[in-house]
Amino acid sequence: MESYNLGMLAKKLVESERRLISSKTLKELLNIKNERTFYRITSDFVTNKILVNIEKNKYLVTGKNISSFEIANFLYQPSYISLETALNYWGILSQFPFEITNITSKKNVSKKFDEKVYVYSHISNKYFGMFTKKEGILIALPEKALFDQLYLVSKGIKTANFDEYDLKKINRKKLIEVCRQLKTDNNIMNLVKKIC
Repeated sequence: MESYNLGMLAKKLVESERRLISSKTLKELLNIKNERTFYRITSDFVTNKILVNIEKNKYLVTGKNISSFEIANFLYQPSYISLETALNYWGILSQFPFEITNITSKKNVSKKFDEKVYVYSHISNKYFGMFTKKEGILIALPEKALFDQLYLVSKGIKTANFDEYDLKKINRKKLIEVCRQLKTDNNIMNLVKKIC
């Protein structure tokens, strides 16, 4: 079995400035080939509180300032912050949702870490996108976050009380343009006309 210096490997990890890391990336970063050695090192890192195990093969590097939005982007990929969480971020929905809501092109899933719930709602590949990168976080643009909400409401997957939304902060022309670009069906267009 390979021998290793935990202190040197920890220093290498810290100097990489990574805040979240997958097993694959960690293995490459530390240049470890042997699976059993890698397993021992990650176990030692977790025991010594150098890493926090988020879920299988995904870790948080301790001592780094990290937001729940960054964790949301990292936990399930591809995904971006959207729906109620993004609408709250952009000031359209005043109530902060209990869950960190996301859109994914993969299947629906819910994950929990550090007493926070991360919900990923599936959207068709043709509707996946129109997000921006803000402070290292992938988040839907305001009109796209509302579109994602309308899409899921039109499918009967979500409910929404649009009276709670500050729709003056939505650019109606941009929202209609998003709908046109994505060639949306009449159900969504009817919802847009109803609420805007």
